Amino acid sequence: MNDSTDGPVSGTAPPTPTSAAVPPPELIDLPGGYQLRRRTLADVPAVNAVIVRNIDHLRPWMPWATEVPSLARTAEMTKAGWQLWEDRTDFLYVLSHQAEPGSVLGMFGLHRRVGPGALEIGYWIAKEYTGRSLATNGAAALTEAALALPDVDRVEIHCDQANAASAAVPRKLDYRLDRVVERVPAAPAETGQKLIWIKERAGC
Repeated sequence: MNDSTDGPVSGTAPPTPTSAAVPPPELIDLPGGYQLRRRTLADVPAVNAVIVRNIDHLRPWMPWATEVPSLARTAEMTKAGWQLWEDRTDFLYVLSHQAEPGSVLGMFGLHRRVGPGALEIGYWIAKEYTGRSLATNGAAALTEAALALPDVDRVEIHCDQANAASAAVPRKLDYRLDRVVERVPAAPAETGQKLIWIKERAGC
């Protein structure tokens, strides 16, 4: 898991709205019957439940997981996320399984917070679903979707140096480690050494 997706990450500059930009697909199929689908208000109860159930799993790495969110807070962030999609600045997905269409097994996002021509992928998987390559498969699908957009030629994945599980995802997907940036740790398990992984469109 990395700095993903329950609304904008504090401490980052808000992205510039790009309403003319083409959005990624709202539904993306993954191997094994899993899928990424656009997060909607209908997902609020399931999203809140999976966050509450996984709060101890998320807290070490997620700056927003300092306390258990109320249902109202999850609804507020979901509404904000819906608007960000409409503004073409952030694209928030839930991970589910086709056999259980309303299920939420984790969260993914594409974020325009890393400069022009680029999107950052964020993700986390519920503890009981880790170890099934879901983060890798989801990130692979979002990498392909992002690089298919006409205004995107670079995709990034950021994670703390201590987060070996998260770092394994870009490594498996042939991202290159572009640099290590020092920052103030934003979550309890972080070292403050942020790894910046990059994949560029062929020919860039």
